[in-house]
Amino acid sequence: MNESLEPSGMGRREFLQQLLLSGTVAGGCGLAGLKLWERTHVVPGFEEKEGLCLPSFAPEVSSVLPELAVARGREHGPTISAAIDALGGMKRFIRPNDTVLIKPNVAFDRPAALATTTHPDALRVVARLVFEAGARKILIADNPINSPAGCFLKSGLEAVAREMNLEIIYPTASAFSPLELDGDILRHWPMFYTPFQKADKVIGLAPCKDHNLSGASMTMKNWYGMLGGRRNQFHQHIHRIIADFALMVKPTLVILDGMNVLYSNGPTGGRLSDVKTVNTVVAGTDMVAVDSYGYRHLLGRDDPHPAYLDLAQARGLGNRDWERMRLKEVEA
Repeated sequence: MNESLEPSGMGRREFLQQLLLSGTVAGGCGLAGLKLWERTHVVPGFEEKEGLCLPSFAPEVSSVLPELAVARGREHGPTISAAIDALGGMKRFIRPNDTVLIKPNVAFDRPAALATTTHPDALRVVARLVFEAGARKILIADNPINSPAGCFLKSGLEAVAREMNLEIIYPTASAFSPLELDGDILRHWPMFYTPFQKADKVIGLAPCKDHNLSGASMTMKNWYGMLGGRRNQFHQHIHRIIADFALMVKPTLVILDGMNVLYSNGPTGGRLSDVKTVNTVVAGTDMVAVDSYGYRHLLGRDDPHPAYLDLAQARGLGNRDWERMRLKEVEA
């Protein structure tokens, strides 16, 4: 029985030459395929292209006024007002005829009682204070995970917008522009840019809640809602991307609503038993400090800071050591 690998009618030399030629072609195809893959296998949103960068909306630095304020009370109105007054009043941040963007957390179509989104009473009082300071117009915007219209409606924020003549900017395709940032993770990505483009001042208004990936969702994590694209790709680097938000947005003011805190099963919640009444509001000009205080005293966590606070501080984007800052505590 002939067990030779040489095909019938082909000599050894011809067989070896054909084998060598086939190997060369296969190798060439493999290299060409690799080269083609390198050129085209780009995750959407990470393309190297010229993009926009947000201006700073931060207030003038004060060497006298508090950097952080903590107010305790039983209702949103008096408590948030007391926190802002402790910082020097809303007129410290807002000028006559300003257009002000208030960025709430409207990620889910949940009612206010579940504490997964910005509470309508919180938006109402902040909007009132902004108008009283002389603002001409107030915008509110977010790019929710669920249906935007449904989220604004179910959360109660759409009703506040109608009541107070606030303009909701919905995340339509034309409202996004490419962002360019020298971040750790965030460098080139579509961003919900139009609201910032229209604004003179920016206020972050976030609920304080547990988060299954980052440990907590507070004022820094709130800016996640301004990203477009397939942003769930960032989940595996959640702490690095949250730290990048302190570079991406320099807000005028941030307010952390801890009146009712989602203590567990965040960020979506779903049960009233997950919510705890804390009756505290934290406001300030440093997101890292506000969140550091919130993690310890609103969520009541004794474990170390979430890594994103350490990363932001290491990059000079904020101060997690709020104990060393000018802090004012008040009762509403």
